[in-house]
Amino acid sequence: MRSQALSFLTIALFAGFAAAGPAEAQRGGRGAPVSLPDGAGRDLVESQCAACHGLNTIASAGFSEDGWAGVIESMVDLADAQTRTMAAYLAEHYPERPERRPTLVAGDASIEITEWIVPTLGQRSRDPIEAPDGSIWWTGMWASIAGRLDPETGEMEEFRLPPESRPHSLVPDADGNIWYMGNSNATIGKLDPRTGVITVHETQARDPHSAAFHPNGRLYFTAQQAGMLGRLSPETGEVTEIQTEPRPYGIQVGPDGTLWVAYNGTNKIGALDPDTMEVRYYEVPNEESRIRRLGLTSDGMVWYGNSTQGRIGRLDPETGEIREWPSPSGPDSHPYAFAVVDDTIWYNESAMRPDALVRFDPATEQFQSWAIPSGVGIIRNMWVTGDGNLLIHQSSSNRVGLVEIGE
Repeated sequence: MRSQALSFLTIALFAGFAAAGPAEAQRGGRGAPVSLPDGAGRDLVESQCAACHGLNTIASAGFSEDGWAGVIESMVDLADAQTRTMAAYLAEHYPERPERRPTLVAGDASIEITEWIVPTLGQRSRDPIEAPDGSIWWTGMWASIAGRLDPETGEMEEFRLPPESRPHSLVPDADGNIWYMGNSNATIGKLDPRTGVITVHETQARDPHSAAFHPNGRLYFTAQQAGMLGRLSPETGEVTEIQTEPRPYGIQVGPDGTLWVAYNGTNKIGALDPDTMEVRYYEVPNEESRIRRLGLTSDGMVWYGNSTQGRIGRLDPETGEIREWPSPSGPDSHPYAFAVVDDTIWYNESAMRPDALVRFDPATEQFQSWAIPSGVGIIRNMWVTGDGNLLIHQSSSNRVGLVEIGE
């Protein structure tokens, strides 16, 4: 099953890279082209890895031989001899980097992490959510997949979405439908899991990114590259869109119904009025500050991760006061995903290897952190389940995970 799924994915991705040209395929659309050093295994690495991502991804990483083997096995189904040849080559030229180890902080809280590898390798599973029936869903962005997991049995199935959609994130509605953000084809789609039928809504914004349902029944979304915010009425299909500050990213609904928007292209947080679609902006200290995700506590405070500064912060919307705390692993730790559980802050240090999950108690201002078991794929978003646990993922190693938080 995995080899068939991989063949489908490789063909689809190769077509996309071929259209972009050889240089674009090597760099994955970011940074300068990368040339791998000579050595046994180089040709295997180039042929197998560049089919799905730029070689710059490899050059920026570093693991032991066993670590590289684990990464390879979670991405592509190869003969053991090929996996070991590639792992030995990568470990020689891209060894583990001690400076990227997280600074882990002990504490009294306890967690248990369970991870599942998704069926189609190479899909870059991400942004898991919980549906009303308790099932866990994820998006396989690079393969245009919406996947469903039964956390009790571990059984998984995958729904094929329009191949050009490459959904960035998912959000469920109260009826159990799964809405996806068509990041590559300017669409928002609704998948009915009972029938498999997909309803598609077109957007002006070319890259719908993240979304949240409001108590008013409408879906609000961001479009990072287009620099737009939008509102979709599921009943009528009407879409309203506005221009906003550069690179709106995460979006959350506050206790009073205000929609809070994180900006990854400027040092601002936005407060979107759900009715007028007007945005009020709050500046975060330091012009280099960038925010990807945020969360709200019950007192209306807006909490966020300052990715470029290695800090987390709190905005008081009433006064505009902002306070920040340095993350345990320092200024290069890159806080990314963000969630609030019972007014406690949870986020990850995405630049660390292994990726670290961090807990911050606002009452005591104390941190605690844990290494993610797989730890190489970056948590890009988290979801709080109905029983107060966390859903996470490791996109580069095709995993979704459940973090059960102890008493």
